[in-house]
Amino acid sequence: MLGHESLGTIEDAPDGSGFAVGDQVVGIVRRPDPLPCPACAVGEWDMCRNGRYTERGIKQRHGYGAERYRVEPEFAVKVDPTLGLLGVLLEPASILAKAWDQTERIGRLAAAWQPRTLLVTGAGPIGLLAALFGAQRGLEVHVLDRAREGPKPRLVRALGAVYHAGELASLEGFAPDIIMECTGAPSLIAAMLGRSASGGVLCLAGVSAAEQRVELDVGGINRTMVLENQTAFGTVNANRAHYRAAAEGLAKADRDWLNGLISRRVPLDRWHEALERRPDDIKVVIEFA
Repeated sequence: MLGHESLGTIEDAPDGSGFAVGDQVVGIVRRPDPLPCPACAVGEWDMCRNGRYTERGIKQRHGYGAERYRVEPEFAVKVDPTLGLLGVLLEPASILAKAWDQTERIGRLAAAWQPRTLLVTGAGPIGLLAALFGAQRGLEVHVLDRAREGPKPRLVRALGAVYHAGELASLEGFAPDIIMECTGAPSLIAAMLGRSASGGVLCLAGVSAAEQRVELDVGGINRTMVLENQTAFGTVNANRAHYRAAAEGLAKADRDWLNGLISRRVPLDRWHEALERRPDDIKVVIEFA
């Protein structure tokens, strides 16, 4: 998955493209399939039905991990110039923009849905961006993570959110309207099923490794989710509309807070250092130029 996240400065742009030399842009990751399927045909390639999509740096296309790269204008998104290097957060933020889009669409199926509380599990980049967008929506935000000290608790509290360290037991009795599971940990996913409030929505934004098994009271979960009208769904990737929504969300965010997500900036000639896991790391960026 090398180079699926990017931030570049335009050196050459065709007339009529909507871009100019010096603009900062992020390249969209996914490309529609060649047929195209009904979803790809209307610009929702993130919902591709036949699996023939391609992805820069992930599936059948080289990533953006280079000193120079080319990208079609329709797959480039302009970043607020005041963000500077923080624009590199746009791709992961687009995943959360899609997650919120889907969550709110599901919630609106109930006419009186008025969510007030959000629980985010995991305080990595995805979890923290989920919390940011929840705070921007005026929700009471709670974040659960294993770290008991360091930058994660500070970043959560800086949002005006509540940080819970350690075990799920610390949230006993709390039934949030929205849960965003951002760890991909099977045991935590299992614990979140059926845990939301009545009419609540559980969004699964983390990806799990295969062959990890946990015991589930499927009958109990089914009974709760059916009788309480709960919904659980998975989300991945994003289309152009989500990138633009993410760009708006980042533009509104506090720059110092966003800067706290980037733990280290590593030059290209020391790229291997970016792969080293350090206790306080949240996001590590490789600088190509």
